[in-house]
This record gives sequence, structure tokens and C-alpha cells, in this order.
Amino acid sequence: MHVFADASTEAIAAVAYLKVTDDKGMCHVGFIMGKAKLAPQSNHTIPRLELCAAVLAVEVAEQIAQELDSELDSLDFYTDSKVVLGYICNETRRFYVYVSNRVQRIRKFSRPEQWRYVPTSLNPADVATRSVPAIRLTETSWLTGPAFLRDSVSYGAAEKAPFDLVCPESDAEVRTYITAHTNTTTTLGSHRFKRFSSWGTLVKATVSLIHVVQSFKKKESCNGWHHCTKPHTPETLVQARSAIIRCVQEEAYRTEFACLQKGQSLPKSSTLRKLNPVLVDGLLSIGGRLEHAKLSMVEKYPLIIPGKSHVADLLIQYYYDRVKHQGRIFTEAALRSEGLWIVGAKRCVNSHLRKCIICKKLRGKTMEQQMAGLPPDRLSTEAPFTHVGLDVFGPWNVCTRRTRGGQANSKRWAVMFTCLSVHAVHIELIESMDSSSFINALRRFISLRGPVKQIRSDCGTNFRGACKELRMLLDDKTKPNVLRYLSKEGCAWIFNPPHSSHMGGAWERMIGISRRILDSMLSQTSSSCLTHEVLSTLMAEVCAIINARPIAPISSDPESPFLLTPAMILTQKTSSSYPPPGTFGTSDLYHKQWKRVQHLANMFWDRWRREYLFTLQTRSKWQQNRPNIKEGDLVLLKDDQVQRNEWPMALISKAIPDSDGKVRKIELRTAKGGVAKTFLRPITEVIFLMSS
Repeated sequence: MHVFADASTEAIAAVAYLKVTDDKGMCHVGFIMGKAKLAPQSNHTIPRLELCAAVLAVEVAEQIAQELDSELDSLDFYTDSKVVLGYICNETRRFYVYVSNRVQRIRKFSRPEQWRYVPTSLNPADVATRSVPAIRLTETSWLTGPAFLRDSVSYGAAEKAPFDLVCPESDAEVRTYITAHTNTTTTLGSHRFKRFSSWGTLVKATVSLIHVVQSFKKKESCNGWHHCTKPHTPETLVQARSAIIRCVQEEAYRTEFACLQKGQSLPKSSTLRKLNPVLVDGLLSIGGRLEHAKLSMVEKYPLIIPGKSHVADLLIQYYYDRVKHQGRIFTEAALRSEGLWIVGAKRCVNSHLRKCIICKKLRGKTMEQQMAGLPPDRLSTEAPFTHVGLDVFGPWNVCTRRTRGGQANSKRWAVMFTCLSVHAVHIELIESMDSSSFINALRRFISLRGPVKQIRSDCGTNFRGACKELRMLLDDKTKPNVLRYLSKEGCAWIFNPPHSSHMGGAWERMIGISRRILDSMLSQTSSSCLTHEVLSTLMAEVCAIINARPIAPISSDPESPFLLTPAMILTQKTSSSYPPPGTFGTSDLYHKQWKRVQHLANMFWDRWRREYLFTLQTRSKWQQNRPNIKEGDLVLLKDDQVQRNEWPMALISKAIPDSDGKVRKIELRTAKGGVAKTFLRPITEVIFLMSS
């Protein structure tokens, strides 16, 4: 008979199988009995639950043995907990009552030699400790038993050896094993200090140890090993501080201690030779030349702290918090005023500042990455306005009609289309922020400038609000009118991530130029006289002024007097001057006009390649490669609407690399008020805090 036991936080279970071998050596395994119970409601540990499952397996085996007519050749128990096997096979250590009673119950019916270890994947009792639908029970090994039982030799012959206790020193069920030694001394090693994350907790722990030592020496109210809650005296705190520093100094500067104790000079290879160290109260201190100064002892003889020790990191963190994260100068001054001299303090403090999460939240810079290469639509030599950038700005109050009581006013907005290759602009006015007005403006633009292959726009605060009003967001469920219209025209719409206006600088700066021109024009026009016709005329003049600007450096060559402007390719004219005088026949119009137009177009694109395109080669900023942000990193999400102390922390859920493998867009997840939200942002809108 083979009995298996297993447990989880939900249930404990045991199952028994009978293995029979016939005359031909064939093995047959049959299901006898299985039993499962809910785990106790009290929060028991997993080893305790596994031990309860072993007790259940013994009870099942005992019940089956009483009902069988014949005796068993062998009885084996299996569990996947080596902790329980260590409890059952233990002969040296003592347990507390809970474990002791159950181990005694197990050994009353079974022997340690009958217990074996089986992996969880091969343990059929594991099926009963988790929820399995009844229809899928036949797919498990619960009714058939594990496959290894059908072998001629039972599984686990090598796993039958006695098992030792797993980590008896840290096991809460094992009674403390105390051994008394005489004439032995134990030094306090600095490697133990790495368990502490702050200087205050390290000092408190050392004070508690000193108090315990003194309680053994002096028969006071406190006696033996205990945790004393009485307040500690200042003398005890100073003693603990000295004990910690002495331990670190003795391990880092053994040679210096030995030389000073013997009265010898330090070797030339010593790193403390320039500091002229002396022993003050058994501690290494700076000697120097201030022994006659009217200063305190801690200022004249500061204690030497190794810069590469964990204690130095704790001290820097402690005093850095005391000066409220005010930088390296304040921190070093606080350390010196307390009589501490950290070797290489400048390097150590700067290293701590670079890792400080609070400083990153208060003063950290937003992330950046090397400037990406220009997209193909910025370098295309196709017809103007084949690839455009779109933005909406405004509104302006215009007078629509005059009445006896005054005048009726309404608002107008402007939609700016910017050619991404030649940087020409086209402005259309719209009367309302709805989809029909926008479609009409788009139809007027396409009718005048020809078909458009691709439209780009950002999702900034200004245009994102317009998109919501125009219902232009990419949503497959709503199928807005604008998207249907664009699909009929064969045009694609690409949105930049929210809060990434720098990704649309080619058309964003056109808005600023047009605003400055309009401010100059409107300052000369009375606001009461502004009508739709006047505003439309002003917008046409704005387009003319912007399109007449040079897009390449102005040449001083007298043989190249014409400027390279967007209007040159739009109007096929090299200047806006009046036509020259003279008489031209009709034949010239039909025979030479197309040559003139083609020549002007070829001249524009040749100069566009020679004079303008090379200006886009260099990167004006973001010139260095930066490490890519990764999924799972912790960042601070920038929010200009609130103060920096209230910026939320977020977790990177997805890093979106560009074609060059560099991450410039990320998807992050943050929570506010117990509600999780996901945002798409550029890396310039986050501050890196901690790597995953």
C-alpha cells in the first residue's frame, strides 16, 4: 500500500493505493480511499499544514489496514515536504507542543524508514488540495495513481534515506538549542551591519546588545537576554556609536592600528598617511595641526570612517535626511560638525545623491533620448501638401450682424495645415467645433491643394480638446464621420502621443508665427470691426507672409538673388513684385509657359536639396544615446496642473521602441483613489526613479 499526503492553504488531503504484482511480474495499481479536509481557519504555516496532511495519511492507512483481510507486504508514505520529513526523522532536537504531538501521532503507527519524498508534480494528493471540476477528475492521477507505481521497482529507493531538519536555527517550531562555552570571545563583525538600513536602527540594536551585556555583569532589575523598553542614557548611545566605528576601523585599517599601538610611523602605502592619524580613546582620528585651537575635541580630532563601508553609507543617509536633502555641501558640513571624517566623502555623498529617490522626485530631470531620425514624409519631394501637419487654434470673436440693441457676436476658429516637406501653410476658418465644420474645412483644403496622403497631429492640451469636440479620436466602436471621410479620400491620420508637442515641432512653431503676425494685425484693427470677412482676409495675408519666408540660409552670392521660399513652389513665382513691362503674344503663353513652370519647379527642388535639406542633418539637442527605459521601471509622471510634490508615481507597463530600437514612447500605469489608469506618454514627461 502507498499513501500520499499533501496540503495547501485551502485544504489538506491523503490518498491510498494498493499495488499488486502477479506471477508474471506485472504490476496493478488500484484506488482504495481518498480523504480531504478544509484547512483550519487560523493562519497556520505551510509546514504545519503539511504535517497535518501527514497525520491524515497515517489515519487513512490505519483505517485501511484494519479492514483488509490479509497483511500488507509493505506500507510506504509519501509527502512533498522535506520539512515534514525532517520532523519525522528527527532524533536530536526538540519541538514545541503543536509539532511534537503530531510527530508522536505519526510515529505511533509508522516508522521514519517508511516515509519517502515525492515531487509535487508526481503527488496525486495535490489534486485534492486545489479546486478541480468533477468532469476533469478522470484526467488527473487521483483515481489511477502516479505512473511510477506501475514499475517493477518502487519509485524513490534513493529518497528513502533519513532526512535532516531544514534550517533548524531559523525554524520557529524547533526549540532553541543553547550550548554554554567558557573562555570564548566573539567580536562584532561589520558584515552584520549590512542587515540594517538606517543609522538609527543600527545604534539602537547595538545599545540593546550593550545593555544585555551589562545586565549579565551587574545584577540589576534587567537580567539575561531580553528586549528592554526603558529609555537609553546618552552615555550608552555614545558607547554604542564608538563600538560601531571601532569595529569598522579595525577591519579596514588593521595595519594602521598595529603601527600606532606600537608607536611606529605608518607605511608609505597607507591611504591615511596624509591625514596623520592618532588614537583618541582607542579610535582612529585625524591628527592635523589644530591641537592648540580653541575648538571642541570632536572638531579637532574627527573620527576616520572608511568611505567604502556600509557604515559610511548609513551615516551619509542619516545626516542627509537631517539637512532635508539640501545637497553635498550641507551634508559634508553636518558630518564634520559631528566629528566624522569620511574618506572620499565627496565621491560617497555624490553617489548617494544620484541614488536618492526623494531628490529625484524633487529635483530630478525628465528623461530624454537621442533625437530620432526624420520620418520619410519630411524628406519627400512630392507635391506640396501631400503630407501635412494639422493644428487648431483660436477662437476669435467676430461680429455677425448688427441690431438695434447692438451687435450679435460669434466665435471663429482656424485650422492650420502645414506641408511637412516645404513648410508651407494653409489656413481655413471654421464656425464651430463640430465634425461637420471640420469636414467642410478639410474639403475646402483638399479642393484647393489637392489630395492628401497623410495627416499628422498631436494630442496636446489644445488639439486634444478639439479632437474630443470634433469626435476625431481613433475609436473602432464609434466610427466617426471624419474617419469615414478620410478613408474614402485614401488619407491616413497619425496621432502623436499626448503631451509630446516636440514631436510635432514642424507645424507647432507655425502656430506661434501666425499668432505673432495676427497680434500685429489685430492691434491695428478695432475689435468691434472684426467680421468673418475681415478675419478671413487677415488669415490669407498671414499665409502669404509665412509662405514668403526663406526656409534656407540667405545666400550672399550675387548670382543667386532669389530666396528659397514655400511660395516659390506654390505660386511658381520667384518673387512677389509686379510683372515686368513689355508685350507678350499669345504664342508665348501656349508654347513657353509650361517650360517656365517646369523650370521653376525643377529649380525649387534642386535648391531645396542643396540649400535646405542639409540644415536638417544635425541634431540641435538630445545628441547622446541614453539607456532605454524598461518595462517595470518606477517613474514620476509629470503633471503641470499640480505642484511637483503631488506628481503621481507610475509603473512602466509597456516600452514602445522606434525603428532604431530606442524607446521614446511608453505606456504607464498609475493609481489614484484605488482606481488604476493607463496613459500613453513620451519619455520627456516622466522622471526615472528606480529600475525594476
